[in-house]
Amino acid sequence: MKKWTKEQITEFSRADDMHVSPFYEDGKTYGTPTWIWSVVVDGDLYVRAYNGQQSRWYQSAMTQGAGQIKFAGQTFETIYTDASGDAILDQKINAAYSSKYQGSPYLSPMLAKGPVSATVKISPK
Repeated sequence: MKKWTKEQITEFSRADDMHVSPFYEDGKTYGTPTWIWSVVVDGDLYVRAYNGQQSRWYQSAMTQGAGQIKFAGQTFETIYTDASGDAILDQKINAAYSSKYQGSPYLSPMLAKGPVSATVKISPK
């Protein structure tokens, strides 16, 4: 599997403008871009669905496994994989969210069970 470059990871860790667009059911058409928070942990890019596993973009990402992101002024073809269920990784991602988005009224909900269960690793295609 391809990895993000060090430069991309550095840029991603600072940026706050990510939009995810998993493929629609046809596997060819990109879904409507959804603005989402992102964090970098151990050199990998992660996002969470605010509405948990019921989120449409999350369901598409898990079903289709691919799409694109628009982030840091660029568009990237991507692969989406389920990253939930690892307690140590969940804690690291929680800490990254807490650091990057401290002070936001939306932080506490992003650390709750629903969003944590809808954690996605985003890799370059």
